[in-house]
Amino acid sequence: MSPQGRNHFRIVLTGGPGGGKTTAADLFRREIGKKVVVVPETATMLFTGGFPRVGEPKARAATQRAIFHAQVALEDIQGALYPGRVLLCDRGTIDGAAFWPEEAPEGFFKTMGTTLQAELERYDAVIFFESAAVGDISIEGGNPARTESNAQARELDIRLRDLWSKHPNFHFIPHSASFFEKLRGGLAELQQIVDANGLLESPA
Repeated sequence: MSPQGRNHFRIVLTGGPGGGKTTAADLFRREIGKKVVVVPETATMLFTGGFPRVGEPKARAATQRAIFHAQVALEDIQGALYPGRVLLCDRGTIDGAAFWPEEAPEGFFKTMGTTLQAELERYDAVIFFESAAVGDISIEGGNPARTESNAQARELDIRLRDLWSKHPNFHFIPHSASFFEKLRGGLAELQQIVDANGLLESPA
């Protein structure tokens, strides 16, 4: 049982573009099996399905509204379908604040009718994968929906970290020249979280 009273424990994997979170989520699911359910990245699902992606501010705001509400619904659907399992969320509801067309994130939360604190409480733990762009490594490839330059990725990484680091169970995975070592560190943090909370133990 989640500390928040839900029938599942919810971990969000986030970070700047090109951080390796999606790869880490897939690897952990393969390692642990059916006790973990991955909630896929909502933005990628929408964009690869034909949802328009444009730069005009009002259009960007409309896009983030759609992503937010779809994210909430997808997490709730997975939680209802798989009670008792660990939900591993590829990004969370707070991420949209970093992509909001205005500089300050307060407008995002006001528009969504929520607060940063309320959204932090949706998740029991946060693992933040720092973008490879921080080390000036190209983030091209892997995700067809990714359009950010390295400079944009670094800026988003800073914004996202500022928001998510306020979570009391925040874990930071720094950029590494070795992607394998970075993934290993992230997977170790995931394992530590599930072990500390007894999440994969069979009921007595």
